[in-house]
Amino acid sequence: MAGRINDDDVKAVRDAVPIDAVVSEYLQLRNAGGGNLKGLCPFHDEKSPSFHVSPAKGLYHCFGCQEGGDTVDFIMKIDHLSFAETIERLASQAGITLRYEEGGYTPGRQQGERTRLVEAHKAAAQFYVDQLDGTEAEIARKFLAGRGFDQSAAQHFGVGYSPAGWDHLTRFLRGRGFSDQELVLSGLSQEGRRGPIDRFRGRLMWPIRDIAGEVVGFGARKLRDDDNGPKYLNTPETPIYRKSHVLYGIDLAKKEIAKTSRAVVVEGYTDVMACHLSGVTTAIATCGTSFGEGHIKILRRLLMDHSGSEVVFTFDGDAAGQKAALRAFEDDQKFAAETSIAITPGGMDPCDLRLAQGDQAVADLVESRTPLFEFALRHVASRHNLDTTVGRAAALDEAAPIVARIKNSSIQHESAVQLAGMLGILDTQFVVRRVSQLARWARERGREGGGPDQGRPQRRGQAAPPEPARPAAPRGPALNLRSPARRVERELLKLALQRPDLVSPAFDAYGADEFTAPPYAVVRRCIEEAGGATAGAADQSYVPRVREAAPDDTVRALVTELAVEPLLTRRDPDEAYAGVQLATVRIAAVDARIADLEGAARRCEAQGDHAGSAAMLQELWVLQQYGKTLRERGAAAL
Repeated sequence: MAGRINDDDVKAVRDAVPIDAVVSEYLQLRNAGGGNLKGLCPFHDEKSPSFHVSPAKGLYHCFGCQEGGDTVDFIMKIDHLSFAETIERLASQAGITLRYEEGGYTPGRQQGERTRLVEAHKAAAQFYVDQLDGTEAEIARKFLAGRGFDQSAAQHFGVGYSPAGWDHLTRFLRGRGFSDQELVLSGLSQEGRRGPIDRFRGRLMWPIRDIAGEVVGFGARKLRDDDNGPKYLNTPETPIYRKSHVLYGIDLAKKEIAKTSRAVVVEGYTDVMACHLSGVTTAIATCGTSFGEGHIKILRRLLMDHSGSEVVFTFDGDAAGQKAALRAFEDDQKFAAETSIAITPGGMDPCDLRLAQGDQAVADLVESRTPLFEFALRHVASRHNLDTTVGRAAALDEAAPIVARIKNSSIQHESAVQLAGMLGILDTQFVVRRVSQLARWARERGREGGGPDQGRPQRRGQAAPPEPARPAAPRGPALNLRSPARRVERELLKLALQRPDLVSPAFDAYGADEFTAPPYAVVRRCIEEAGGATAGAADQSYVPRVREAAPDDTVRALVTELAVEPLLTRRDPDEAYAGVQLATVRIAAVDARIADLEGAARRCEAQGDHAGSAAMLQELWVLQQYGKTLRERGAAAL
């Protein structure tokens, strides 16, 4: 039976590790007055810091989500550790030797799973580093040298080499007391015909560390032609490694990111090395996956979401690089930071650029960045024939909402003027008014529904919200979500959650933009991420999946409410009742689009753009006929 950690040792650990030192490993903390510190809560998404730390009391509390406790509670929650695992980690950091009651201490038997896996990775990382000096690793050293990295660079980043044999690391870790089950679970070994064998063999190895600096995985680069594996082989998903939640180099870059309020996102391990060695010490990279939501959360906590922060993406200038840049732009509004793009010249990545032109060229690349929205505008313009009025109008329809998303009003105005010139539209003020109107509508919809816009971080030039003095009011469901104007949308979502068999498959063809209340649009997207109403009609785990897809607790609470709230019919709902809700929501969406087109057509006529007006009138006629059919036939016309 595992022994219990001595109570005095537990107290010594609590007292020895300052809570602000622990918390600052995960997020940036700033002075909150009264001896306290504050930062963006790591347990829920927020746009202003409501997570407070009291070093004097050794406590933390979030005034947004009500999470709180001491150092041990924080580590247990953020890293999903048991109490014993947390005490063991903190004791190791503080240099305290723990005493175990009921028979003493046997590491392999008493340490928690996560602790064991982390220790196995730590031992493996040192093993790989030691192998880099061997004769067999000459090919690895040549690879590094050919890319401009000497021995000191390899040591700085912990680069190593995995021997080409079948089980060198496996036998080494067995000798350190790790079981075969632990080695396979960690991803360091894999099952072979006669037992576990090394997962990585004959490759250059980069240790991947979490934000606290612990090795949780590896990236391995192929070196030999007879290696039939992929060019890069990464650790598989394990209890301690999820590629969507780690950033290579974050342990080295986090302090400089917090200090300078800038993060540079590159595409590979050698690019991170090249940037850091060139003085760009805020560079990080994803590990075999595209930049996504989990990575954004890591950076937001470090950047603090204040108005002067910036995220710079570097991509090759080829088609794949441009596609990656546009994917990054889709996540632009999830940052409070300004987002920019730096396109490497001649298709070179930062590592190639450093080799060809030196350290200064890499630093200059970052400084030559272009705002990401400007890059997106140019991409939109390139896809339309700007020599025709129809092409210019179509480009404006697509590009104006991009400019309207810019929160800084002065930058928004200048960008609208720039857009007019880019598209060749002589009436600059028309474009400026169009953008301003779209921005105003977006703000009004955000205030009206209290939905996703309310949860977005402020951007440069936007005043920061007041310091939270009490828990933030829930964004929904607000009273206006139950108003007659929203009732049918609400009823349709309730049906989609409670009786998906009645609204599928028609419901799954509805876009989020057909729900005028932003919170309802978010719920619609959650249903889509869960597989849609069609999948939910025969799946008991459907509603839990919808809840899991919710971006925050507020939306999750709204999903729960819609799933249990009684429907507005006194009899059992049937297909006829569901059809009325489906048709009514679609009619409202069609009517809204008709109103938009009528206004746009009038503006085109006033500007003498007869071709643009004619195209809009044609679409308008089609929509009017569709609306008439919907009113006459109801759901049968869907």
